[in-house]
Amino acid sequence: MQIIKNGAQASVKGPEAWFTGQVRIDPLFQKKEATKGAGALVTFEPGARTAWHTHPAGQTLIVVSGVGRVQREGEAIQEILPGDVVWFEPNEKHWHGAAPDKAMSHIAIQEDVNGEVVTWLAKVTDEQYTK
Repeated sequence: MQIIKNGAQASVKGPEAWFTGQVRIDPLFQKKEATKGAGALVTFEPGARTAWHTHPAGQTLIVVSGVGRVQREGEAIQEILPGDVVWFEPNEKHWHGAAPDKAMSHIAIQEDVNGEVVTWLAKVTDEQYTK
């Protein structure tokens, strides 16, 4: 058994290349030798969001606070709220983030496939975000 104490892992700022706005990433658990999954608590300030991206094994988001937005390519933006669970299919192009006037935090869980977890693409423009 392993217990990772709250605060034992440092928060990191979401890299500007992958995010628009202020984003904080708090690691929760990392891939182990016998597992493929990793998870983090990601907090988006109002208006902050990811760039478009894909995950080779898909991604699960569990919304824990605030109001957020998600979109997969070719579909309308959808609002997400605490308690909502979002599943993106493997290699599904998507983005997620906070609402324009409300912060949002979610737990993001994704798995490693041959050393790859995510493929980052173009940033979501202001026009795409406000559609």
